Amino acid sequence: MNILGLSGSLRAGSINSTLLRAAGGIAPSDIKVSIFQRLGELPLFNPDLEMSPPANVMTLYRAVVEADALLIASPEYAHGVSGTIKNALDWLVGFEPFAGKCVAVLNASPRAHHADDALRETLRTMATAIVEPASISIPLLGTGLDEAAIVPRRSPQLS
Repeated sequence: MNILGLSGSLRAGSINSTLLRAAGGIAPSDIKVSIFQRLGELPLFNPDLEMSPPANVMTLYRAVVEADALLIASPEYAHGVSGTIKNALDWLVGFEPFAGKCVAVLNASPRAHHADDALRETLRTMATAIVEPASISIPLLGTGLDEAAIVPRRSPQLS
């Protein structure tokens, strides 16, 4: 199974991106989690360009088509989702293969419930299938944890 991770943060030290990488680190061996690295390179959404999308948008489209499911983590800015994730979703709103995709939402700061609620509403409007058991809040904000601290080393199985 291929899961595409989308981080709504462009910060180098983003806890949302760290959370997505950690999810990939604990995924079973038959599940591959890849994070789309170029959300910040998408042009601002313009419906006039939908018939002939720019190259960076086509790269996003291909990644979505190749994914069996998506995992989205986005910070909250001014009680809303980040402009980065909103712009990506705006490009996907008319992209038919996105409708019906299974999506899980990760929230790295439980106090960021406004953005979490808004993101879920947007995804429902876009006809995705939100996987509620996989959509969780993990209180990472302010912990200073990195990926290695979030995902402890797996100890070998004892026979």
